[in-house]
Amino acid sequence: MLRIPWNAFLTNKAILEELGITQRLSSIVQARILTFFGHVSRRDNDSIERLVVQGRIAGTRSRGRSPMRWADQIKVAVAVPLYECARKAAAREEWRRIVKRATTLK
Repeated sequence: MLRIPWNAFLTNKAILEELGITQRLSSIVQARILTFFGHVSRRDNDSIERLVVQGRIAGTRSRGRSPMRWADQIKVAVAVPLYECARKAAAREEWRRIVKRATTLK
């Protein structure tokens, strides 16, 4: 596209700005995860989606390293505890601002 040689000392951010790309794919995916979390957290307490996202399903897990949970992704992206995220997600406008701030290009 830009015919940039492999040995040019350009950062990914500089190339994205030159192409006019404002959001990375990972930011788009993270925004969708956060938006879905807000949608699910506003549902009823006994909703199956809410129980799955919050990890309150009964049973035993398989052996080995625990996989990355949705709750862990939310806590890392927003940098607040999960109960605080659920409380903030109840207010849609505030949650939209949080999602936008968490997914801006850095």
